[in-house]
Amino acid sequence: MRLRPTDELGGRRLYLCTADRPDLAGFLDSCITGGVDIVQLRDKDLEARHLVQRGRLAARVCADHGVPFLLNDRPDLALEIEADGVHVGQHDVCPATARRVLGPTAIVGLSTHAPEELDASRDEPVDYVSAGPVVPTPTKPGRPGTGRDYITFATTHAPRPVFVTGGVTPDTVPALVSAGARHFVVVRYLTESDDPTRAAAQLRASIEQSLEDADSS
Repeated sequence: MRLRPTDELGGRRLYLCTADRPDLAGFLDSCITGGVDIVQLRDKDLEARHLVQRGRLAARVCADHGVPFLLNDRPDLALEIEADGVHVGQHDVCPATARRVLGPTAIVGLSTHAPEELDASRDEPVDYVSAGPVVPTPTKPGRPGTGRDYITFATTHAPRPVFVTGGVTPDTVPALVSAGARHFVVVRYLTESDDPTRAAAQLRASIEQSLEDADSS
């Protein structure tokens, strides 16, 4: 596993979560060139052998750019891939198990959707949490939106970086920053784009400008 100090997550702003796709290597390269600085491969449909193959490809692209690469849900496969870490949900492998599998220097992230989950995460061996989705999204079918109030709660109560999920676009970033967000997870705005480099650059510019405005106000 490529070892990275997990405290560097505080400086990372734009987190891409993507399923596998035929152009995975080129797509990741384009997104990272545009401003993505952390990547997760999340594909619930791939069988383990194929997921390892695609994960290794993604890990190589990310390593070439110096960007952390995480696998969703499977710490055992993340170890085999030599990923930088794993992201788990509330009903996946528990963070303590992921930590035991991957070791003390791996990145372990945890999804949260409600204040009680955020509070429980304080005692988990995780390096960051995600909060959301702020609005309902097709990538999380059946899950209602948390609204921006939960973002404010999470960013003021979590002792570690909080990555906000759900409907992140250049237009929604300013309001999310006003709610307390400083780190953002993006899916469809990049995965559905005809020009991922340009889309990532626009999103990154909105994040940087909104943070600058918030710091100066």
